[in-house]
Amino acid sequence: MYEPASRLLTHPLAAKLVLIANNTPRLRKSEVEYYAMLSKCQVIHYGGTNVDLGLACGKYFRVSMLTIIDPGDSDIVRNQLEA
Repeated sequence: MYEPASRLLTHPLAAKLVLIANNTPRLRKSEVEYYAMLSKCQVIHYGGTNVDLGLACGKYFRVSMLTIIDPGDSDIVRNQLEA
């Protein structure tokens, strides 16, 4: 959902990383990028569609954006900061 992801971006230090699907509407993309810039959160544009992003998350529904709050043991945030 769009609302919870954008709500997390308005809180400082809440979101670490945002993944946005390739077919997300431009207005919504630019709005999320603006909020991410204000909260100093990194944005990654996922190369696939929202269906592909949902399947990559293990869900059977569309996911237009994904907010990572706590990366846990994964290296996703650290790898993106190095790149």
